[in-house]
Amino acid sequence: MLQAHSFLWHYLWIAPNALLLVLALLIWKRGLHRTFPTFFAFAVLSPLGQFALYTADVAPGVSAENFWRVDWVTLLIEGPLKFALVGEIFAHVFGSYASVARLGRLLIRCVGVALVLAAALAAAYAPKSSRFGIIYGAHRLEQTIYFIVAGLLVLIFFLSHYFRLSLDRPLFGIALGLGISACVHLATWAIIANGGLADSTRSLLDFVGMATYHVCVLIWWYYLLVPANARDKKENPPQGPLAGPPVEDLEVWNEEMERLLHR
Repeated sequence: MLQAHSFLWHYLWIAPNALLLVLALLIWKRGLHRTFPTFFAFAVLSPLGQFALYTADVAPGVSAENFWRVDWVTLLIEGPLKFALVGEIFAHVFGSYASVARLGRLLIRCVGVALVLAAALAAAYAPKSSRFGIIYGAHRLEQTIYFIVAGLLVLIFFLSHYFRLSLDRPLFGIALGLGISACVHLATWAIIANGGLADSTRSLLDFVGMATYHVCVLIWWYYLLVPANARDKKENPPQGPLAGPPVEDLEVWNEEMERLLHR
């Protein structure tokens, strides 16, 4: 059962992406796409890319080399989209401080895209055989994307905690799902990279990554569509900055950046 092209393998590839497309439709109906436009774009484009990759995998007429070309295209689309999504999270967290939010979002997008392009070029010119170079490059690019996304999300959570800024329910759910997916993927690939693993163990780690993504999609469903109950609202009121000296420091940062941007 825990092997490629088993029933569970097909389910874990198709189901979460189908659920994410349905979530995108519900987000549109509820008007949440105006609040989270980048996540809405991610919820549409990412499943479409995965369905194209799935079709390339199961279609008998598609060669292995063409499959990895499709994988490259999906990665080059999903990578910048994920960085834009992290930038959107940053902008919402620091929304009360327009200059900080604008500058942080711009830096995240630019640095993220630059690093992805650098990883793609490094993989393309790496001294690998033509047979396996495209696979090696795709793996390197994918790990680079997940590593950057995980690092940026850790930074956002750290800054929000330090400056005592609260994340509202949908925003926390988006960041949580994205962070879990990136961290688990990096952990499984760190184990695989050591080599010497049996094929059954490698397949098991692949299933762990696919199942984790399924859980992350369910997390997005829960936090974006299920309203908070009265107890949650009482314990975690929807507010911006909390009282404390760090917020005053953030206000100073915002004022200084405002001056720099308007010079």
